[in-house]
Amino acid sequence: EGDDLRGARVGKGDAVPHDCREDIGKKAKEYMDNGMLVPDQVVTDMVVSRLSQPDVRERGWLLDGYPRSYAQAQSLESMKIRPDIFILLEVPDDNLIDRCVGRRLDPVTGKIYHVKNFPPENEEISARLTTRSDDTFEKVKSRLETYKQNSEAVIPTYSDLLNQIDGNRPVEVIFHEIESMLQKICTNASEKKLAKANGKPPDTTASKKEWRGIPTRLNNIPHSREIRKYFYDDVIQATKRAIEDKKTRLQIDINIPELNPEMDVYRIGTLMELVRDLSLTFADDGKRVKVCVQGSMGQGAFAGIPLQLAGTRKILEFMDWGDYGAMGAFINIGAVGASEVDKEDDMFVLIAPQNAVGNCIIDDMRAMTDAAGDRPVILVNPRLKDMPASSGVMQTMGRDVRLQYAASFETCYSFRLLFYAGTFYPIMGALRMAYPNKYEIFRRVDEPNGEKYDLLAEFTGNPTADDITNAFVG
Repeated sequence: EGDDLRGARVGKGDAVPHDCREDIGKKAKEYMDNGMLVPDQVVTDMVVSRLSQPDVRERGWLLDGYPRSYAQAQSLESMKIRPDIFILLEVPDDNLIDRCVGRRLDPVTGKIYHVKNFPPENEEISARLTTRSDDTFEKVKSRLETYKQNSEAVIPTYSDLLNQIDGNRPVEVIFHEIESMLQKICTNASEKKLAKANGKPPDTTASKKEWRGIPTRLNNIPHSREIRKYFYDDVIQATKRAIEDKKTRLQIDINIPELNPEMDVYRIGTLMELVRDLSLTFADDGKRVKVCVQGSMGQGAFAGIPLQLAGTRKILEFMDWGDYGAMGAFINIGAVGASEVDKEDDMFVLIAPQNAVGNCIIDDMRAMTDAAGDRPVILVNPRLKDMPASSGVMQTMGRDVRLQYAASFETCYSFRLLFYAGTFYPIMGALRMAYPNKYEIFRRVDEPNGEKYDLLAEFTGNPTADDITNAFVG
């Protein structure tokens, strides 16, 4: 085993027997002695405690046999604990039962034996071997059935990281296959770290190859958690790459059905969830993020905020921002304007800033970005086109200056579905750009067992309607 792969191993089945002096270990052992899986909260407390230790932070970690349920997987996700790879060893049930029932423990050395596959070296060792309390046929079979039920719920969370391996082969063969996978991850991580230290731009070719493609069934509402998370991760990675390249004025345009205010399936909660995940990602890196929602504009009968943003601030305040105190320490909520910029803020995320009838948000935004200086300002789904004044006349005074300011933000992520003009069904394709890659046009293709998206064309800049039409026709 190479030094580069020696991460700290965290396995529930091994940690509990040696930790029975602790209350949490005793609780876990009671369940195991009865052939039951340990409750999610007990296991999560054990794992999180171990992952917080200095050696884990320095060397990395390997979770063995965890998470085993959907709730456990979600606990890790909520704390931003996510692996680089998810390995699933597949072995027939009969073989698994035989391996467990025949397993023996040497209480003196802690070494594991098997009565058939790996017998002890001599009679002295054989005489002192013990059987774990949960390694009986009935208990193993019960655990296996529970595992099957839970694994179906766990796997979708890590579908983008999943690597299935035939575990019914010689140990050396399996080890070599897994070692190769892990070595590749370590190499990629080292290259990225070195490139960052040398001030070189990240290798976008690798990130493009790792992209999983556009998810299907995007007209199914509400979107599944997996689809939402796919887009959140896509946005986050593109934004991080742009900020690593010292970009400070960024714009995110994501227009899936649940984030399209023109559609009756628009969900403000999905937008808030995206903003939360984006903000917490940077907070995890030690950045202080100010999440900003524009306040009321105008006076008298024309005072108010756009309907799309109504109640947004309250939603943000009541959202779950994690269990480690990010809200108030690394995440703060504010409005749009120069007075909202504090010296301790590292970056700003503005939620759907937009003009309203008779009122323009751009002056407040310009004052805020001037005060922010070279700190990143990220606009999420802005709508900065001019709106008619209360008299029904377009705001012409200073219009060129406003449009020029709006255009000063560089798009780091863009996604929208393509339809026939004036319709929202069926989906004809999609347009995607994730910094620093080109704009890509995809055609949706029906297949016997579903659908897929085929790449049609790439553009350096945002393609026009004619460009998109020509890509489909050509």
